[in-house]
Amino acid sequence: MPRVPIVSGSEAVRALQRLGFKVDRQRGSHVVMKRTTPTGEIGCVIPMHREVAAGTLRSALKMAGVSIEEFTEAL
Repeated sequence: MPRVPIVSGSEAVRALQRLGFKVDRQRGSHVVMKRTTPTGEIGCVIPMHREVAAGTLRSALKMAGVSIEEFTEAL
């Protein structure tokens, strides 16, 4: 299993935007991002922290249906 890169919340949001996600809303320090697919909407929540924990980022990418390789390339 590939290692999850250590990134900030804003870097994660930018990478997901490059992959077609849009910022849906933000409440406090958490950004909800969504992407429309032929099967419906896919969403994930990214905490806007200086450094997003590896497990948290892995979980968000799993929710979003994005592989770690795709995410790393989009950084």
